[in-house]
Amino acid sequence: MKTFEVRFTNLLFYSAILIFFSAFNLSDAPPPSGWYQQFMPDLGGKQLNDITFLDSLTGFAIASRNINPDTSSILKTTNGGNNWQIIFTQGRRRFSSIKFINSTTCFISGGSGSGTPYLYKTTDGGSNWFIQSSFGCAFWNDMFVLSNDTIWLVDSDGLCGGVFRTTNGGNNWEIQYQNPSDNPKKIYMYNGQFGFFGTSFKLFRTSNGGYNWTEIIGQDGFLDIYFVDSLNGWKAYGPIKRTTNGGLNWTNQTLPDGGIISASGINKLYAINEDTVWGTGGIVQFPNLQDRGILYRTTNGGTNWLFQLPDTSINIYVYYAGIQFYNNLIGWSFGAANGIHTVTGGDTTFYTGIQQTPNAVPEGFVLKQNYPNPFNPRTVIPYSLSAPAHVKIIAYDITGREVQRMVDNYQQAGTYEVDFMGKFTSTGVYFYRMTVTDAQSGQVYTDTKKMVLLK
Repeated sequence: MKTFEVRFTNLLFYSAILIFFSAFNLSDAPPPSGWYQQFMPDLGGKQLNDITFLDSLTGFAIASRNINPDTSSILKTTNGGNNWQIIFTQGRRRFSSIKFINSTTCFISGGSGSGTPYLYKTTDGGSNWFIQSSFGCAFWNDMFVLSNDTIWLVDSDGLCGGVFRTTNGGNNWEIQYQNPSDNPKKIYMYNGQFGFFGTSFKLFRTSNGGYNWTEIIGQDGFLDIYFVDSLNGWKAYGPIKRTTNGGLNWTNQTLPDGGIISASGINKLYAINEDTVWGTGGIVQFPNLQDRGILYRTTNGGTNWLFQLPDTSINIYVYYAGIQFYNNLIGWSFGAANGIHTVTGGDTTFYTGIQQTPNAVPEGFVLKQNYPNPFNPRTVIPYSLSAPAHVKIIAYDITGREVQRMVDNYQQAGTYEVDFMGKFTSTGVYFYRMTVTDAQSGQVYTDTKKMVLLK
């Protein structure tokens, strides 16, 4: 009898331990490091236009099929983007932007195939949506929501577009700017007084809530703009620029380019703080014409921008629907139909593309040994050109199969460095060959060196 009591007591003890561990989900596998892919449900040909997350779990997205008849959907996730549900679909509508002002109230801008702008609203966290306003005559390209009452909308239509503002939740609208030859496409307000709108070719600034707009001479519009305070901000229009005086002056910043980067530029921004900013829009190309979207990041305010490729197995051509971080570790970015998520701050490896180093012009064409070697996962290959030339640097595996085309373009004389991205190749011996065609003499120079990837 005593033996049975001891065994029963032990059983209760171990059961309590099991329940304790289960309650804290300690038996679950830890979340993956870096970026991992998330999938939307079948969108029926619609493409994602905008995403927003209220916290680390709850997010919304809008998707539209931008052909007649237009159809749009609203999607929601409650588990950080791992699963999405279509919660609202409307025929003959195109949605352009979604903005929450709190956990329950949200606005969506857009229009219809017949040319009627619409402003949708929810006051119960997305369970029900209704048309707040059908004011306008074409399509709301973008909006900024300051509060439940104060909203700016922009319409790029040449006949009746412009900048419009309401201060009573959409019951009445005032025209703040119109120019039939170049109406606004994007708008951003840092607060109720200070903000910008962009046309195809111009940038305008207000410091009094939009009653007056002043053109910033010599500046084009923007695809995205983000300010961390009233002085410091960035704007992207492919090239990336920074201001430190509230947008009165803008300075060009340099993005990684060359190498396997086939298209360099930023279309969406998200600033975590004054130093750390993320961007999307670039594309790299791998063998067999595999195009993949990349992410840009700076940790020093844009003095240096680097890039990372989330994973070659994630077939997202470009991350253009948006990028957002809940904190410095938890973030999302989406392409046309699917996206990626990180809970660890993204990948740890960043790349620079081709960089020219400020050395004297060398005396010949030289391919140098990579460093470090052996390496994992990134190594740098230096090379020098004594004259303008077309340069190819291609990496091959032990069988002679091309694994990465790092350089294939015309370059001026100088000393350069280029990255080899070893994250997506296996352990082994690789060879990299430089082929140079001298633009002046037509002579061809070649050299091959060996490198070792150890994982």
